[in-house]
Amino acid sequence: MSFRLSQRDKDIIAFINQFRAVDRDSLVDIFFKRLKSPVNACNSVMVRLYRLGLIERTQQYSPTVYLPVDAKIKKNSQKILHFLSILDVYKQMCTYSTPKQVIVEDKPTGRKGGIEPDLFCIFKGSPFWIEIQRNQYSEQKMQGKINLYEEFFFSDEWKALHWQPEDRPALFPSVILITPVRYAVSSDHIRIIQVANIHELMEKYKSSAKQQRDRKPKTSASSRGIKINLT
Repeated sequence: MSFRLSQRDKDIIAFINQFRAVDRDSLVDIFFKRLKSPVNACNSVMVRLYRLGLIERTQQYSPTVYLPVDAKIKKNSQKILHFLSILDVYKQMCTYSTPKQVIVEDKPTGRKGGIEPDLFCIFKGSPFWIEIQRNQYSEQKMQGKINLYEEFFFSDEWKALHWQPEDRPALFPSVILITPVRYAVSSDHIRIIQVANIHELMEKYKSSAKQQRDRKPKTSASSRGIKINLT
């Protein structure tokens, strides 16, 4: 059977492959919201792509959740909720600025037992590793995660990661813990930010930026892009 895919079809398939599990309403918001009947248009496209065997789907959730064709995830797996929570964080970021260099379930060490953040991205000019905590863990377990980030920091391997700037010194990403619980974790070497969601992060950023503006005299300078500099 011969068929031709539109660029939007290809973008949708790539997006599902990237995020592993994507709900129908997120697809509507990202790819169809400017159309007259966005939900109907999305449903029509997704049924066609499913029948062509280019995506999988699970109707265990409402609205329907779409998966890659080679997904090694059971259609009733709790892992789907994990991927949907990553997607939700990405969508929150997009309301402020589209993240770049997005990597879902990043494994920067390339080794088992190293850091495995749920998401890496460059957001508003700054690199972040994001840990999304849907369950509550012990302080010891959370500090253990931070210790792994410190080990990677001292390895210097991060300086060679592909997204590092070529014309500036390498940057070690800040670590964002998306959690409703505040953990007593600390590090003398890496920045740790604990927030309930990205909206709280941006409120902190705006408050921090305002305080810095109030402290500094106004000078004329060229902007090199917005940098999140939370204190």
